[in-house]
Amino acid sequence: MKSSPSTELFNLAAESVAYENTVVLKNITLQIDRGEKVALVGPSGAGKTTLLRRLYNSVADQSAFVDQHYALVPQLSAFHNIYTGRLDRYSTFHNLLNLIKPQKKVLQEITPILYALGMEEKIFEKVAAMSGGQQQRVAVARAIYRGEDILLADEPISSVDPLQADTVMEIIIQNTETVVLSLHAVEFALKFAQRIVGLSDGEIQFDLPTGEVTQTMLTELYRNGNSL
Repeated sequence: MKSSPSTELFNLAAESVAYENTVVLKNITLQIDRGEKVALVGPSGAGKTTLLRRLYNSVADQSAFVDQHYALVPQLSAFHNIYTGRLDRYSTFHNLLNLIKPQKKVLQEITPILYALGMEEKIFEKVAAMSGGQQQRVAVARAIYRGEDILLADEPISSVDPLQADTVMEIIIQNTETVVLSLHAVEFALKFAQRIVGLSDGEIQFDLPTGEVTQTMLTELYRNGNSL
Protein backbone atom coordinates (compact mmCIF):
# COMPACT_ATOMS: atom_id res chain seq x y z
CA MET A 1 0.00 0.00 0.00
CA LYS A 2 1.39 3.40 -1.02
CA SER A 3 1.88 5.97 1.67
CA SER A 4 0.18 9.34 1.23
CA PRO A 5 2.42 12.07 -0.17
CA SER A 6 3.69 14.52 2.44
CA THR A 7 1.77 17.77 2.70
CA GLU A 8 4.70 19.48 4.39
CA LEU A 9 5.96 22.44 2.37
CA PHE A 10 8.20 24.40 4.73
CA ASN A 11 10.05 23.05 7.73
CA LEU A 12 12.50 25.24 9.63
CA ALA A 13 14.04 23.72 12.75
CA ALA A 14 15.79 26.00 15.26
CA GLU A 15 17.08 28.16 12.40
CA SER A 16 18.78 31.54 12.72
CA VAL A 17 19.60 34.12 10.03
CA ALA A 18 22.23 36.85 10.35
CA TYR A 19 23.28 39.74 8.12
CA GLU A 20 26.71 41.34 8.63
CA ASN A 21 27.06 39.76 12.07
CA THR A 22 23.61 40.96 13.15
CA VAL A 23 21.18 38.18 14.01
CA VAL A 24 17.81 38.95 12.38
CA LEU A 25 16.00 35.67 13.05
CA LYS A 26 16.67 33.64 16.18
CA ASN A 27 15.95 29.96 16.67
CA ILE A 28 13.00 29.84 14.28
CA THR A 29 11.03 26.59 14.20
CA LEU A 30 8.16 26.68 11.73
CA GLN A 31 6.28 24.13 9.66
CA ILE A 32 3.77 25.08 6.97
CA ASP A 33 1.77 22.51 5.00
CA ARG A 34 0.37 22.75 1.51
CA GLY A 35 -3.01 24.43 1.40
CA GLU A 36 -2.46 26.66 4.41
CA LYS A 37 -3.09 30.41 4.41
CA VAL A 38 -0.61 31.94 6.87
CA ALA A 39 -0.03 35.55 7.92
CA LEU A 40 3.17 36.79 9.55
CA VAL A 41 2.46 39.76 11.81
CA GLY A 42 4.52 41.88 14.15
CA PRO A 43 6.07 45.33 14.56
CA SER A 44 8.50 46.85 12.07
CA GLY A 45 11.90 45.18 12.35
CA ALA A 46 10.41 41.98 13.80
CA GLY A 47 11.92 39.83 11.03
CA LYS A 48 8.81 39.27 8.90
CA THR A 49 10.47 40.09 5.58
CA THR A 50 13.58 38.07 6.38
CA LEU A 51 11.49 35.03 7.33
CA LEU A 52 9.33 35.39 4.23
CA ARG A 53 12.37 35.55 1.96
CA ARG A 54 13.94 32.57 3.71
CA LEU A 55 10.79 30.58 2.96
CA TYR A 56 10.64 31.83 -0.62
CA ASN A 57 14.26 30.90 -1.31
CA SER A 58 13.44 27.28 -0.50
CA VAL A 59 10.62 27.12 -3.09
CA ALA A 60 11.57 29.85 -5.56
CA ASP A 61 11.27 27.58 -8.58
CA GLN A 62 7.69 26.60 -7.76
CA SER A 63 6.23 29.78 -6.32
CA ALA A 64 5.33 33.41 -7.02
CA PHE A 65 6.52 36.35 -4.92
CA VAL A 66 5.13 39.85 -4.37
CA ASP A 67 7.91 42.21 -3.33
CA GLN A 68 7.15 44.94 -0.81
CA HIS A 69 8.72 47.44 -3.24
CA TYR A 70 6.86 45.94 -6.24
CA ALA A 71 10.04 45.11 -8.29
CA LEU A 72 8.46 46.39 -11.51
CA VAL A 73 10.09 47.88 -14.61
CA PRO A 74 8.85 51.52 -14.59
CA GLN A 75 9.36 52.07 -18.33
CA LEU A 76 7.14 49.13 -19.26
CA SER A 77 3.35 48.94 -19.25
CA ALA A 78 1.23 47.02 -16.77
CA PHE A 79 0.73 44.35 -19.44
CA HIS A 80 4.44 43.81 -19.99
CA ASN A 81 5.25 43.79 -16.27
CA ILE A 82 2.59 41.18 -15.66
CA TYR A 83 3.74 39.15 -18.67
CA THR A 84 7.21 38.84 -17.12
CA GLY A 85 5.61 36.52 -14.57
CA ARG A 86 5.80 33.78 -17.21
CA LEU A 87 8.81 35.01 -19.17
CA ASP A 88 10.80 31.88 -18.36
CA ARG A 89 8.12 29.60 -19.82
CA TYR A 90 8.23 30.85 -23.39
CA SER A 91 10.75 31.03 -26.23
CA THR A 92 12.72 34.19 -26.95
CA PHE A 93 10.67 34.62 -30.14
CA HIS A 94 7.37 34.41 -28.25
CA ASN A 95 8.59 36.93 -25.68
CA LEU A 96 9.80 39.39 -28.32
CA LEU A 97 6.53 39.04 -30.19
CA ASN A 98 4.54 40.01 -27.10
CA LEU A 99 6.93 42.86 -26.35
CA ILE A 100 6.28 44.34 -29.79
CA LYS A 101 2.58 43.47 -30.04
CA PRO A 102 0.69 41.71 -27.25
CA GLN A 103 -0.92 38.58 -28.64
CA LYS A 104 -4.63 37.83 -28.30
CA LYS A 105 -4.20 34.68 -26.21
CA VAL A 106 -1.96 36.41 -23.67
CA LEU A 107 -4.28 39.42 -23.51
CA GLN A 108 -7.16 37.05 -22.76
CA GLU A 109 -5.15 35.62 -19.86
CA ILE A 110 -4.01 38.92 -18.36
CA THR A 111 -7.04 41.17 -18.84
CA PRO A 112 -9.37 39.27 -16.43
CA ILE A 113 -6.78 39.52 -13.65
CA LEU A 114 -6.51 43.28 -14.09
CA TYR A 115 -10.29 43.52 -14.31
CA ALA A 116 -10.67 41.74 -10.97
CA LEU A 117 -8.22 44.23 -9.47
CA GLY A 118 -10.03 47.24 -10.97
CA MET A 119 -7.09 47.99 -13.25
CA GLU A 120 -8.20 46.89 -16.72
CA GLU A 121 -8.11 50.44 -18.12
CA LYS A 122 -4.43 50.71 -17.11
CA ILE A 123 -3.29 47.64 -19.05
CA PHE A 124 -1.12 49.57 -21.52
CA GLU A 125 -0.15 52.45 -19.23
CA LYS A 126 3.48 52.71 -18.17
CA VAL A 127 4.02 51.74 -14.56
CA ALA A 128 6.06 54.92 -14.00
CA ALA A 129 2.87 56.97 -14.47
CA MET A 130 0.91 55.00 -11.86
CA SER A 131 0.29 55.64 -8.19
CA GLY A 132 1.89 53.41 -5.56
CA GLY A 133 -1.39 51.58 -5.02
CA GLN A 134 -1.79 50.90 -8.73
CA GLN A 135 1.79 49.65 -8.99
CA GLN A 136 1.18 47.33 -6.06
CA ARG A 137 -1.85 45.83 -7.77
CA VAL A 138 0.23 45.27 -10.92
CA ALA A 139 2.78 43.40 -8.79
CA VAL A 140 0.01 41.22 -7.35
CA ALA A 141 -1.41 40.64 -10.85
CA ARG A 142 2.02 39.45 -12.03
CA ALA A 143 2.21 36.94 -9.18
CA ILE A 144 -1.31 35.67 -9.90
CA TYR A 145 -0.53 35.40 -13.62
CA ARG A 146 2.49 33.23 -12.85
CA GLY A 147 -0.06 30.63 -11.80
CA GLU A 148 1.89 28.74 -9.15
CA ASP A 149 0.31 26.81 -6.26
CA ILE A 150 2.44 28.75 -3.76
CA LEU A 151 2.41 32.52 -3.33
CA LEU A 152 4.44 34.54 -0.85
CA ALA A 153 3.80 38.25 -0.50
CA ASP A 154 5.57 40.95 1.49
CA GLU A 155 3.04 43.62 2.58
CA PRO A 156 0.90 43.24 -0.58
CA ILE A 157 -1.73 45.80 0.54
CA SER A 158 0.45 48.46 2.16
CA SER A 159 -0.23 51.09 -0.54
CA VAL A 160 -3.91 50.50 -1.34
CA ASP A 161 -7.02 51.82 0.41
CA PRO A 162 -9.09 49.47 2.62
CA LEU A 163 -11.68 48.65 -0.08
CA GLN A 164 -8.97 47.82 -2.62
CA ALA A 165 -7.07 45.90 0.05
CA ASP A 166 -10.07 43.68 0.62
CA THR A 167 -10.24 42.89 -3.10
CA VAL A 168 -6.50 42.24 -3.37
CA MET A 169 -6.57 39.87 -0.40
CA GLU A 170 -9.58 37.98 -1.75
CA ILE A 171 -7.87 37.50 -5.12
CA ILE A 172 -4.65 36.26 -3.52
CA ILE A 173 -6.43 33.84 -1.19
CA GLN A 174 -8.90 32.51 -3.79
CA ASN A 175 -6.38 32.00 -6.60
CA THR A 176 -3.56 30.22 -4.77
CA GLU A 177 -3.47 26.95 -2.85
CA THR A 178 -0.77 27.91 -0.33
CA VAL A 179 -0.29 31.52 0.77
CA VAL A 180 2.20 33.07 3.19
CA LEU A 181 1.91 36.83 3.72
CA SER A 182 3.65 39.39 5.88
CA LEU A 183 1.11 41.97 6.96
CA HIS A 184 1.28 45.06 9.13
CA ALA A 185 -2.50 45.44 8.81
CA VAL A 186 -3.52 42.96 11.49
CA GLU A 187 -7.24 43.26 10.76
CA PHE A 188 -6.66 41.81 7.29
CA ALA A 189 -4.52 39.02 8.68
CA LEU A 190 -7.34 38.07 11.05
CA LYS A 191 -9.95 38.26 8.29
CA PHE A 192 -8.18 36.27 5.57
CA ALA A 193 -5.56 33.97 7.11
CA GLN A 194 -6.27 30.62 8.74
CA ARG A 195 -3.17 30.83 10.89
CA ILE A 196 -1.25 33.72 12.46
CA VAL A 197 2.47 33.70 13.25
CA GLY A 198 3.43 36.58 15.54
CA LEU A 199 7.03 37.78 15.46
CA SER A 200 9.00 40.34 17.44
CA ASP A 201 12.73 40.82 17.92
CA GLY A 202 13.43 38.08 15.38
CA GLU A 203 11.59 35.39 17.33
CA ILE A 204 8.23 33.66 16.99
CA GLN A 205 6.08 34.72 19.93
CA PHE A 206 3.03 32.68 18.94
CA ASP A 207 1.84 30.44 16.10
CA LEU A 208 -1.88 29.77 16.31
CA PRO A 209 -5.07 29.22 14.34
CA THR A 210 -6.58 32.66 13.69
CA GLY A 211 -9.55 32.05 15.97
CA GLU A 212 -7.23 31.50 18.95
CA VAL A 213 -5.35 34.79 18.60
CA THR A 214 -6.53 37.29 21.22
CA GLN A 215 -6.30 41.07 21.37
CA THR A 216 -4.11 40.68 24.46
CA MET A 217 -1.59 38.63 22.46
CA LEU A 218 -1.52 41.25 19.71
CA THR A 219 -1.15 44.13 22.16
CA GLU A 220 1.79 42.36 23.79
CA LEU A 221 3.34 41.65 20.40
CA TYR A 222 3.29 45.34 19.51
CA ARG A 223 4.24 46.53 22.98
CA ASN A 224 7.32 48.39 21.72
CA GLY A 225 5.28 51.38 20.65
CA ASN A 226 4.24 50.14 17.20
CA SER A 227 0.58 50.64 16.47
CA LEU A 228 -1.80 48.01 15.19
